[in-house]
Amino acid sequence: MSDDFHKIRRLPPYVFAHIDPLKAKARAEGVDVIDLGMGNPDMPTPQHIVEKLQETVKDGRTHRYSTSRGIPGLRKAQASYYGRRFGVKLNPDTQVVATLGSKEGFANMASAITAPGDVVLVPNPTYPIHSFGFIMSGGVVRSMPADPNEDFMRSLDRAVRHSIPKPIALVLNYPANPTAYTASLDFYTEVVKYCREHDIFILSDLAYSEIYFDENDPPPSVLQVPGAMDISVEFTSMSKTYSMPGWRVGFAVGNERLIAALARVKSYLDYGAFTPIQVAAAAALNGSDDVIDEVRKIYKYRRDVMVESFGRSGWDIPVPKATMFAWAPIPAQFAHLGSLEFAKLLIKETGVGVAPGVGFGEYGDQYIRLAFVENEQRIRQAARNIKKLLGSKTGAGNVVPLVGSGAS
Repeated sequence: MSDDFHKIRRLPPYVFAHIDPLKAKARAEGVDVIDLGMGNPDMPTPQHIVEKLQETVKDGRTHRYSTSRGIPGLRKAQASYYGRRFGVKLNPDTQVVATLGSKEGFANMASAITAPGDVVLVPNPTYPIHSFGFIMSGGVVRSMPADPNEDFMRSLDRAVRHSIPKPIALVLNYPANPTAYTASLDFYTEVVKYCREHDIFILSDLAYSEIYFDENDPPPSVLQVPGAMDISVEFTSMSKTYSMPGWRVGFAVGNERLIAALARVKSYLDYGAFTPIQVAAAAALNGSDDVIDEVRKIYKYRRDVMVESFGRSGWDIPVPKATMFAWAPIPAQFAHLGSLEFAKLLIKETGVGVAPGVGFGEYGDQYIRLAFVENEQRIRQAARNIKKLLGSKTGAGNVVPLVGSGAS
C-alpha cells in the first residue's frame, strides 16, 4: 500500500513547515522572535463590528445552520460595496456567494471547474492556493509572469498557443501577494479582450483591494471592464480590509455560471459561516469607510518605517504601492543561499521571521516576503538585529522620509 495518497503526492513539501519549527524552537529558548513572515493582521477588529456580533449571538435563532451561499443581507452588502467602490452592478442572488475567506472560495472554484488534465495559467510567484487549488483538483498549472508589464500579453498569447489542451482559465492577483505588484484598468481591458476571444475564464484575487498607499490611484476591479462579467469571477476578503482574519469571511462575485458552479459545490461541503459572523460582516460593509482608512494609514506608516529602517541597516526594500507586504531581494552577500536557507539564517542569527520567496513559486527563490504585522518599535528592532548580520555600518540608498508620529 502506498505511503501517500494521490492528491498528497501532487503537493510539494510545505516550505513554511521548515520555518515554523525554528520559530517555535527559538521562542522556547527565550528568543524574542519578531515575526514578519505570516500575513496575519495584528490589529483588532473594529469595535462596532465586534458589538454587532455580540448583539446577534444573543439571539438563539442565529445558532442554527446558516446557508452556504451566505445570508441575503450579507450578499446585498457586498453587492452594494461593489457598486460604491467600482461602479459594478451585481445581482446579490445570482452573482454573489459568501465564502469562508477568499482562500476557501478559490479552492472550491478550482474544484468546481477543473477536469483532470485541464490547463490553468497562474502567476509565478503567487499565493500558493492559486496553483495548488487546481493541482489538487487534477489540473495542470502553467506559469505566467507575475508582473503586469508589457511582456505579460506576449507570454499569455504564447502560453495559449503552445498549451495542449487549451487553457480553461487565467488567474490574476493584483494587488499581488507576495510581490505587491499592481495592475491598471488598461491592463485588465487588454486581458479581458484576449480571454473573451479565446474562451478563457478569468479568476481574479482582489483580497488587497483596500490596502493601497496612493489615495489617487485605488486598485481597480477586472469587473469594471465591459464584457468582463461574461468570463470573470473575482474573490475578495474581509480579513485585511477590516482586520477580520480569524472570522473567515470572503466573497466570490461575477459571472452567473461560475458563481452557480461554486455555490453548488459549496452546498455539498459547508453550511456557511456562523450567522452572527455574517451579520457582523454585513454591518462592516454597510458602515463607515473610516475604519478602512485607519487600517490603510497604519499599514502605510509601517511600510515607510520598514523601508527606512531596513535601508539604514543595509537591506534595500523596494517600496510597495499596495498590500501589507514588501517583496525584497535577498541581500547580495547571501543570495547564494536561496530564500529558504536565508530565512533559516535570519531566525537563527537575528530572531526575525520572514517568508521565503520559494514558498510562492520557484521564481521567487531570490526574494523574501516581509509582512507589516508588527508595530513601529518592533520593525525597527528587527532592522537593528538584521544590521548586525549584514555588517552594515552606513545607511543605504532606499530611504523613505517619515511624516508624523507612529501608529502601532
